[in-house]
Amino acid sequence: MRPKSFISATAVAAISAATLHTAPALAEAGGVLDPQTRALQMQQYNEDRTKSILELQPFRTTQTAQGADGTSYELVSLNPGINSWYVLTVSSEGFWSSTRQFHLELADPEHSVMALAGGAEPELVITGEATEYRCAPWSGRSPELDEAQYRGLPFAPICEERVFLRNQVRGNSTNREAVAEFLRDNVVFGESIVNMIKGSFYEDAFMNSGPVVEGADAGETVKALGKAKLDNAPVFRASFNFDLEGAEGGRVEAGSWYAIKDVPGVYASAMKPGMISGEILSRPGETHGLDGVERGADVYMMAFDLEQFELGYELGTEHPRLGWSPRPSGAGRNYRTPGPDGIDDSTPLVRSGMLSPAKTDRVVGTFAAGFKRSHGAWRLTEKAYTNYGHHYGFISEGVVFSKLQPDLVTILVMDDGTIDMRKWTREDEKLLPRIRFARQNGVPLIEPDPATGEGVPGSQVRSWMGGNWSGDADAKLRTLRGGACMKTAAGRKFLIYAYFSTATPSAMARTFQAYGCDYAMLLDMNSQEHTYAAVYTQEDGTVVPHHLVSGMASIDDRRRDGTPIPRFVGFADNRDFIYLLRK
Repeated sequence: MRPKSFISATAVAAISAATLHTAPALAEAGGVLDPQTRALQMQQYNEDRTKSILELQPFRTTQTAQGADGTSYELVSLNPGINSWYVLTVSSEGFWSSTRQFHLELADPEHSVMALAGGAEPELVITGEATEYRCAPWSGRSPELDEAQYRGLPFAPICEERVFLRNQVRGNSTNREAVAEFLRDNVVFGESIVNMIKGSFYEDAFMNSGPVVEGADAGETVKALGKAKLDNAPVFRASFNFDLEGAEGGRVEAGSWYAIKDVPGVYASAMKPGMISGEILSRPGETHGLDGVERGADVYMMAFDLEQFELGYELGTEHPRLGWSPRPSGAGRNYRTPGPDGIDDSTPLVRSGMLSPAKTDRVVGTFAAGFKRSHGAWRLTEKAYTNYGHHYGFISEGVVFSKLQPDLVTILVMDDGTIDMRKWTREDEKLLPRIRFARQNGVPLIEPDPATGEGVPGSQVRSWMGGNWSGDADAKLRTLRGGACMKTAAGRKFLIYAYFSTATPSAMARTFQAYGCDYAMLLDMNSQEHTYAAVYTQEDGTVVPHHLVSGMASIDDRRRDGTPIPRFVGFADNRDFIYLLRK
């Protein structure tokens, strides 16, 4: 992570004392809740009732001011420890009374803080290490906030580009995605129809098996990342949609790593699960056996050196939703609330479905993050009837959209930039104030063996209902799948994204096991839209995508001259995603 230059507590306190009409909740240290209000807000967070998304933020702080004309202003910092997102409410009384809310994002939260200054004419105060800037974007004959809303940009700059107004926009989706969404939302038994279509038409639809090239040179491999444990590591022709250093004509040695050309710190590897060491494949009781098709199906991977990158997570404009999944029933659902966390809507927060413009100059990679809410909960087994179905949780910029559930594998980023993957526990709740990003996706594919610490298949890999793997009960349904794992090599941590052209969870677990992963999780499945992954280069001020496989390029938008506009970076998308930025 880039070195942080924190604004000191003394400086924030001075701002508060001199210029702010603060709510009683704010302590003298500035932005710190007093114990009584902290307890009240934590109670709101925990209560099993219908609530607003603001009540789901236990660490929020509130500042208020009233102008000479009677207009009231409220600025809520949704998580001051993360210092990124705010909600501004402007309320006027009288004949033309109105209340308007705006979702604001600091352009540079690592080096500035925002506060509300009182007085006859209230203002926003953006304070840096040695600077102070004031603005009143609600004032004047043509208020800046009005103009920013009218422009309709997903991120509209205000206050001389120190702050973005997040505007609601429609997220992009493919025709296939739109049809599936229509069936699920509007047709009786729509989910069953979609599953039938997937099983009948999409099984192995994206399966790829590159040919072995006898006697070919393996090229220049990256030794530090090691090699996968394979019995057979031939040179074969992979279908990466980017160039590799030292790999002529796409010829790679199975299980070895290669540097991606012009993208420092990112590496690629390819293999077929049938090549995995017999010592791993023959371990009894850990996974199902692999059939002939998935044994020969290509797997493509990218590894990101986490010493060089920051990681973030952004929700899509539509998915994942916040209400109930249709899967839990009976005791697994509270029929008095609109969703498992008491909400089904994020208003007044705006979900952008794309990367902030303040980050595009450092973006290195993105990939689709995980399951929709409809699939992100259990239908059967104990998890279906406890914790209201264990809906997968997610947090963005320190803001809780869905609570993290115990026993689910979670990729998370702390306030100091630390990146981890782990199985969430009740004891981990104490970390909540420090979590900047988090995304859960079911139970682990790989987790550490308690006795040895070695990464081994998770306990539910063989159970379709227990693992919530979205396959058939006989474990016969193969499909395209995406997954991620954490690996430690040469004392460095790597995040690996893997694309399986057709596989079951058993093949995924064995592959991640062969690559020496510590933890691994399923992300999404069934189409290249749901398993999209790309890395980026910066060329003449333009972000240029290089996709993991060529079919993913069709998902990007196109300019009139035919050049690609990268998904998640150049336009809003209806799906959530994980991104990596260069430090």
